[in-house]
Amino acid sequence: MNSTLHIALVGNPNSGKSSVFNSLTGLNQKVGNFPGVTVDKKTGVAKISAAFTANIIDLPGTYSLYPKRNDEWVTYRVLLNQDVDVKADIILLVADASNLKRNLLFCSQIIDLKRPVVVALTMMDLAKKKGIQIDIAGLERELGVPVIPINPRKDKGFPELKKTLAQTAENLYKAPARDFIDSKAFAPMAVKDLCEQFPDISEYTAIHYLINHEHFSFDEGKQNQIEKIEEKNGFNPTRTQAEEIVQRYGRIKHIMSLTVIEEDPLQKVLFTEHLDNILLHRLWGYIILLTVLFLLFQSIFWIAQYPMDAIEWSFGKLAGFLGFILSSSWFSDLLINGVVAGLSGIMIFVPQIMILFGLITLLEDTGYMARISFLSDKLMRKAGLNGKSVMPMISGLACAVPAIMSARNIENKKERLLTIMCTPLMSCSARLPVYTILVALIIPKHLYFGFLSMQGVVMMLLYFLGTVMALTSAYIFKWFIKSTERSFFILELPVYRGPRWKNIFYTMVEKAKVFVFQAGKVIMMISLLLWVMSSYGPTQKMTSVTVRYEKLALEDPANIKEFKKEKKTALLENSFAGILGRAIEPVIKPLGYDWKIGIALITSFAAREVFVGTMATLYSVGDDPDQNNTTLRQKMSAAVRPDGTKVYDLATGLSLLVFYVLAMQCMSTLAVVKRETRSWKWPIIQLLYMTGLAYLMSFVVYTIFK
Repeated sequence: MNSTLHIALVGNPNSGKSSVFNSLTGLNQKVGNFPGVTVDKKTGVAKISAAFTANIIDLPGTYSLYPKRNDEWVTYRVLLNQDVDVKADIILLVADASNLKRNLLFCSQIIDLKRPVVVALTMMDLAKKKGIQIDIAGLERELGVPVIPINPRKDKGFPELKKTLAQTAENLYKAPARDFIDSKAFAPMAVKDLCEQFPDISEYTAIHYLINHEHFSFDEGKQNQIEKIEEKNGFNPTRTQAEEIVQRYGRIKHIMSLTVIEEDPLQKVLFTEHLDNILLHRLWGYIILLTVLFLLFQSIFWIAQYPMDAIEWSFGKLAGFLGFILSSSWFSDLLINGVVAGLSGIMIFVPQIMILFGLITLLEDTGYMARISFLSDKLMRKAGLNGKSVMPMISGLACAVPAIMSARNIENKKERLLTIMCTPLMSCSARLPVYTILVALIIPKHLYFGFLSMQGVVMMLLYFLGTVMALTSAYIFKWFIKSTERSFFILELPVYRGPRWKNIFYTMVEKAKVFVFQAGKVIMMISLLLWVMSSYGPTQKMTSVTVRYEKLALEDPANIKEFKKEKKTALLENSFAGILGRAIEPVIKPLGYDWKIGIALITSFAAREVFVGTMATLYSVGDDPDQNNTTLRQKMSAAVRPDGTKVYDLATGLSLLVFYVLAMQCMSTLAVVKRETRSWKWPIIQLLYMTGLAYLMSFVVYTIFK
């Protein structure tokens, strides 16, 4: 009979925990080579043996059993059996062999909880490069728990790890009989009294009950009992914690002397340290960072140009072919101007999204992303943030929703709130389709010096504008959000490693799938809704337009083709979509926008990328059948105002770009801000200040360039 185990996967940040999770479950969860990538509970299923299947729960990384951040409390509650949703049968602790002394602190604390523990030792190759030799059998003996060396990158050691987990489940491995340190000695009577109240817990668990019971889900009676024990015995949590850490490191030092041989660190300088001397240099480090970002945005246009052109050409030909073979009817109009136009607005941006995420994953995988945090800390502090804010802000280049959730890693509440308030100003991937089509319309496709694309430069400036405004808004908000908490920035810099190309390729494909199937569903639904709104209107108005142009065609048959074109335009303007656009046009006219752009601004509040699908539908509904193979960029480029001037001139294009850089047009982001702040106050403030800022800046830009 097959049994199901619940295995909690824990470890220090950057110890390789997420890679172990991927190797065990095969889910290929996102892996980033910097601390704090895991900010919530993630679960996967692994086949451990013929008798056992396991639910692997990947918990946030933490350095000790004294939590400070929200994500560390998630792990702490599970390990102390205080999480109502997660009850772990086995603790699988991932430890970095190259930083064993630091990792053993957390390991020793879990051992003293007297719960079944298996230690998976990663980074053995790096330890070898550092000249570190570990006696695995001796370490097992000293710790009293099984220790299995593994290599997630090469899938080595996992059969042995699974076998050990199965044996632990079968009780072949028991919790060590002796404590790692004598926990009871810190408060003998308090621990004795508490263990009488809770006979099933270890003495070390009793210490944590005394320190953090207010955060546990005990009933009022038990809370009062623990309080009385504290008061009766004069329990001092601060002194107890300090004494515990000193004793643990004393024992760890002894174990290290017995089981680990290290070369003199002064004799062994790793490649990582040589490279950091350059990449973290006070001058060259920033120049290299700007160069890396410049090349990233150049690549988005340079590499993606060819597949984008091919996709655009293909959909143009498909629309033309369907227009040729299908008879004129509402169904063919829906298929060509609703479905095909909507699909083209989705698929054309897949190459750029894949390239952007591929390059970001490359930076994470090699270890450079953590260096960006380090380099940015000084700048962040001037805006009221710290270096840890960089990770959510950089994650915001992908999507603001997980980026805001990852702000849980920031211990200081004020800095966490400031990060949440400014992160949506970072240009997420949803803005990329809007940037791409508008930049292509107003900036000539020309290479300077044979490689420098002005479109790429403008794209980089848009991302730069979002970053500057994010920091500026944080600087302003810091004067209104008060806090007395002290701020610290401690970051472990991972070693540089070669990228895992399989991981990069998988991330690119997954992000493309997310865009096509999640954002794509929204775009398609709104595209079809817009087709209906653009094709139908009040019966009296639509009939009046039809009658007027039929009469003109009878009176002047020579201009019947021109009348047909004017009729389609008039029908569109009198449709439900046209009426809505005309209603809001006075508000947006000062920004250089017409009613079609106004409709796109409204629909794209659901998701910014809907702008492109909206334009594809609006500019397709009024087409003649022989224009079906014309691309969206060509249609938008040819669009003119009633006075004959181009709709998408430089002033309007720049104004629209600035609006989309700054505006809060994402319902999902507002929802997650409400969830993270537990208040509607902050998302409402965010919506108002970002929309107001977008309107004001767009007005200024249009006024300057018109």
